[in-house]
This record gives sequence, structure tokens and C-alpha cells, in this order.
Amino acid sequence: MIESVLAKVREGEIAIPEIQRPFVWDGTQVRDLLDSLYKGYPVGYLIAWRNPDVKLKDGCMALGKMILIDGQQRVTALTAAVLGQQVINKDYRKVNIRIAFHPLKEVFEVSNTAIGRDASWIADIAPIVSGKISLLKAIREYCQANPSVDEELIEKALSALTDIAKKQIGLIELDHDLDIETVTEIFIRINSKGTVLSQADFAMSKIAADTRFGGPELRKAIDYFCHMAMEPGFHDQLKERDPEFAATDFFQKISWLRSDNDNLYDPSYTDVLRVTFGTEFGRGKLADLVSLLSGRNFATKQFEESIAEESFAKLAHGVRRYINETHFQRFVIIIKSAGFIVNNMVRSQNALNFAYALYLGLRARGVDESKIERLVRRWFVLSILTSRFSGAAETQFERDIRLIDEPDFAAVLARIEQAELSDAFWQFGLVQALDVASTNHPLFWVFVAAQIKTNDKGLLSRDVTVRELVSNLGDVHHIFPRQLLKANGKGRGDYNQIANYAYTQDAINIKIGSRSPHLYFANAQAQCQGEPLILGGIDQHEELIENLRANCVPTAAMTMTASNFPEFLAQRRVLMASKIRDYYQAL
Repeated sequence: MIESVLAKVREGEIAIPEIQRPFVWDGTQVRDLLDSLYKGYPVGYLIAWRNPDVKLKDGCMALGKMILIDGQQRVTALTAAVLGQQVINKDYRKVNIRIAFHPLKEVFEVSNTAIGRDASWIADIAPIVSGKISLLKAIREYCQANPSVDEELIEKALSALTDIAKKQIGLIELDHDLDIETVTEIFIRINSKGTVLSQADFAMSKIAADTRFGGPELRKAIDYFCHMAMEPGFHDQLKERDPEFAATDFFQKISWLRSDNDNLYDPSYTDVLRVTFGTEFGRGKLADLVSLLSGRNFATKQFEESIAEESFAKLAHGVRRYINETHFQRFVIIIKSAGFIVNNMVRSQNALNFAYALYLGLRARGVDESKIERLVRRWFVLSILTSRFSGAAETQFERDIRLIDEPDFAAVLARIEQAELSDAFWQFGLVQALDVASTNHPLFWVFVAAQIKTNDKGLLSRDVTVRELVSNLGDVHHIFPRQLLKANGKGRGDYNQIANYAYTQDAINIKIGSRSPHLYFANAQAQCQGEPLILGGIDQHEELIENLRANCVPTAAMTMTASNFPEFLAQRRVLMASKIRDYYQAL
């Protein structure tokens, strides 16, 4: 029954940590759940897994709490509506969700001021359903406030309301001896139809549910760090909303974010766990993290408290290294020094995560800072160029994390460069890879990073750099205008080719419109012969040729029409690949 499930929650037998996952339902979803229960509709099962038996230091076995694997949102909704407890919403605010009931109409609604003033509504069902107010008293008070109602109808409706707590809701308890890999798979599969959850979600639930080794505090540190990285103003709200956490060492460690407005690397808790697990445990598969936090001995397949304790200590140490202001900010500076200056340029979060893991790993080994910078820059760009983490990312991450411990990582990187960035890659492989249509493709942003690194001007711009255009959301211009190509029978896969894109000023883009390159470049050439400035500010022929070179636009484009488009793409891809190669070798 619902009341027995809620009793387990109150007694702490079922762990629903405070911010295991913020409550994402809105009030209408809570209302609909209550309405379904009132009408006797099925509301599904809850699934819980009791932590495995852990061997204590004295040889005894300890049975842990149950972790709610499926049904947290429903149980949290009932906790709010039936028990009247506050819940943490997706904005990390403690809120009350009051559900109102109209006995005559037998309908539920999210309570509001108007309902509160209307005597025909019971503005908050919690006191009645939870038994704080007896059924007889509730009937008497309602009838006194509404003298003309039929008392028998009110008694029937309120009796049905109080029966909500006695409604059945299934609770499936997974055996504590069940293999953790199996539990992880169950967790992911049963949640795939709602909010898609992952092994990182399961790990966070496990962390939050373990009160023996500071799990809830560690869980909050990770969650709050990620939230504050995106919203620095959350710092002051956090001090007010969670004073207990604000008094911890973790809060002091993340407080630097209150004045940090850089959004290049705004990690999720998955990112924090992946990097930390890699650097501290030398592993990449987050399913193993749940096993280690549970105390699993991979050799004996038993669960030991000492392993769980050590794993929590290592994870906490890794999190502190991850959130360290010096570490984090120096890493971001390294990525920016490679030309990746805004977050939308980074199209592979896994490449960014491993680059940070590499930075932390090399720093922990005492490698010289200047050497670290060069190695991290090159590895990060190499990862993007070769789509290193686009397939089985966890497997690749785990394979690569072991390389950090080799005595000379520079030699490791050199071997990989020799194998994957050969002359054939630069001359043929990369040129072919650039044959793709998308402004979101990672290779396009490597090209833009190369332009930023060499301080290139935007196409046909005399003074405005690509860096300034990217920083201020300048236009990505179709060198062969989209409307021109569409009028000549070309589709999206043609006009949105990477090799047809260049950064330029908005005013220049507007002036170009849908004109053919041979027409608008004629304006640019005329300006170099003393005619009025119509298209940008370039008025010297040498400067125009240099601008085309910097943007990898073949000079032949100045006489091209739509019929020359395939020829233009082929020439520009070669020039772009050459520029990217020069850029990489200079990192």
C-alpha cells in the first residue's frame, strides 16, 4: 500500500536522497497522479534494490538501505502531496506542492489563491489523506463551510479521498545478491521510456544513498558545482537554501564559481564522474564505479566495507582535484589557447573530458606546466581530427587513460601522431572528411580554431577578426550563396558543405545577398582600383589576395559562377586541410 511505502521512506529504509535527482514533475503531473489513484487506475510499480551485503571490518555482514531504482518521481510526488513535505525542484528550490480537491465534482487541481478562497474546495488534501485530520472532522468542517451540501455525498467523496493512502502500489525489491551489472542494466532499461537515465545517474544515486562515507555531501558537491558553473548567481541562493552544505569544505572549494562567467566548459555530473573515475581509478566504464562504491572485490566477487570506504575516499579526492579553481581555469586557458574560445566550438564533450583528465594526470605526476600545455592542446585537437571518442567512447576512454601513466607521454603522443596523422591523412583523409554538410561538424570548428589561432580577418573584412566574429556571434557566410545554388538545382547537402562556409561580418553578408561570387568579388576588386567601398573595407589588391588566402578561398573563386561550385569545393577542401595541418603542427 502507498502508506506502507511512505512509511519506509520516513523510516529511511528506502533511500530517496535529497538531490538524488531533482523533482522534475510540475504540479499538474502530481495532480494527475492523485486523480488516477482516486479513480483506482494503475500507476505502475516501484522498483528498489537493496545494497549488497558488505563485509564489515569485524567480519560481520551489513545490509544496506534500498535504493529506489524506478519510481522516484512518483514517490516524491506522494511525499509532497500526501505527507505535505517540501521537495527540491529542478531549480534546486525547496517548494511545497499542494493539491486541492472538490468533493462535489470529485476533481483535483493544483492549489492556488483563488481555490484557497473558495469554500467548495479543500485547498490541501495532505492533512486529510495523511490522517492528521480525522475523516469525521474533515466532513464536519466542510459541511459547516458549505451548509447546503448533501452530507452523505461529502462523506462518500472524502472517504474515497482518504482511501488513496490505502491504494495498492507495487514494490519490486531486487535481490541484494543480484549482480551489479545486471542491476545497472535494469536501471537503464526501465528508465529509458521516461527521462533517459544512464550509468552516471545510477552512480549518483548510489553515492547519494550511502551515508557511511559522506555520500550525500559528495553528491551535492558534484551537483552544485555543475549547476553553479552554468549559473554563478546560484552561489548566494545555495548559501540560503542549504546552509548545512554551505558550512562544508566542498562549498568553499566551489565558491570561486560565483565570479566565473566563462562557459567554455560547463560540465555535467557525468563529465565530473568520468574524468574523476579515470584519473583516480584508471578506469573508464562508469558501471565499475557503482561496483567499487558498493565495495566489490573483483577478484573474489564479494563486497567488502574497506573497498567501499577506500573507493569513496578516492572519489572525493578526485572530485576535489576536478573542482579546484587553479586546475579548472588553467585547463580552460589551454583549450582557449588552441583557438577554441566559445563552448559551441567544442563538438565532442568526451574529447574535452579526456583532455582534462590528461591535464590532471600529468599535473599529478609533476610534469612541467609548459609541457603539459602543449601535450593537452595537441591531444585535444588530435582527438577531434580523428573522431577518437565518436564510437565506443567508454572503451576508448579506458584504453587512453592507461596511457597517461606511461613514463613519457610525449613519446606516446608522437607514436599516435605517426600512426594516425600521417601524410596520407593530411593530403587525402582529411580532405575527404571535409566533404560533409554541417556547421556543427567538429572539423569545421577545428578550421575556425586555426583561423582564430593565426588571428585571421573575416572574409572581405579589413579589420574584424574571426575571433571577434565568433565571440560576438557573427555570421557564417555561404561563399556561394544558398539562394544562388538552390536556383541552380542544388540541395541542402550541397550548399551547406563545410567548404562553402566562411565567417564574415553581418553587413558584408547582407550586401552579398544571393549574388554569384564573380559578381560580388568584382565589387571587391573595383574597390582596390579606387572605386567607392561597397563590400567591406579592403581597398588594396594585395590585402584582398591575403584575405582570400587566410580564409582558404582559391583566387579562382573571384571569377566563378554556380556552374563552378564542385570545382570550388574541391579546391577549398585542399586549402582548408593544409591550413589545419599547419595549425596542428604549430600547437
